[in-house]
Amino acid sequence: MKAALSRIMLSAYSARMTKTIYKICPEAMWREAERSGIFTGAPIDLTDGFIHFSTAEQVVETAAKHFTGQADLLLIAIDAERLGPALKYEVSRGGALFPHLYAQLEASAAKWVRPLPLNADGAHDFPELEA
Repeated sequence: MKAALSRIMLSAYSARMTKTIYKICPEAMWREAERSGIFTGAPIDLTDGFIHFSTAEQVVETAAKHFTGQADLLLIAIDAERLGPALKYEVSRGGALFPHLYAQLEASAAKWVRPLPLNADGAHDFPELEA
């Protein structure tokens, strides 16, 4: 019980501290979300039952782990404060708290959308990130 309470308190603290979270998404998938107004998730999100996001500190590693060598990706910066209580910070890779959205994402929650091109070495070239 104590561990669960600590996790909830830490999740609430993290949610207040992280104003911008990031989604890496294939361009065609996000453009469809912009047309419809709603992003329901990538296949992994649909399988897991929530939309995966990363913080500014996590997103580069997320790209390296899950998107190496993939072109035609976008980096979407999301205003976390617009997501309300459906956004939960949960323990994931390496014990870090990752933002997970247990709802559909309104495309209008995007602060900005930018291409995530590949460098010559196959890694993604990230723009400046906001915390």
